[in-house]
Amino acid sequence: MQLAPWTSLLDALREYADLTGTKKGCDHGQCGSCTVLVNGKRINSCLTLAVMQDGNEVTTIEGLGQEGNLHPLQQAFIDHDAFQCGYCTPGQICSAQGLINEGRAHTEDEIRELMSGNLCRCGAYVGILAAVKEVVDKQKVKL
Repeated sequence: MQLAPWTSLLDALREYADLTGTKKGCDHGQCGSCTVLVNGKRINSCLTLAVMQDGNEVTTIEGLGQEGNLHPLQQAFIDHDAFQCGYCTPGQICSAQGLINEGRAHTEDEIRELMSGNLCRCGAYVGILAAVKEVVDKQKVKL
C-alpha cells in the first residue's frame, strides 16, 4: 500500500486498512480516542506517522478480541457498563491493555492516573475504572 509520507497512523488505519474502530477525536493527542498498541505499548495514533511504524506490530481494538470470544477487557466493559455512547471505548480499552502490559497499574489511583489521557465525554469513569481494575486483579491472580 502506498501512503503519503505525512499520513498519520490513525488515518492509515481508518482510511486505508478499513480498521474504523480507532476513533478520531481531537486529532491533537489530547483525548485518547485514537489510542492503539504498537509493540504492546499504547500510543496516540493521531500523533505518529504511519511510515514511522513500518515493521512494528500495530494492534487496534479489532485485534484484541474475536467474534464470539471477547477480550477480557471488552467483556469487563460490558459487565461494568463502562460506556454510554461508546465513542471513546476502543481507545479506553487499548489504553487499558497497554497499562496492563506495562505492569504499573495495581491500585485504583494508579489506574486513574495512567488512564487520565483517555477522556470520556459521557462520564462513564466509574464503570471504566471498575472494568480495568477487574482485569488487572485477574492478571495478578494468574501470576
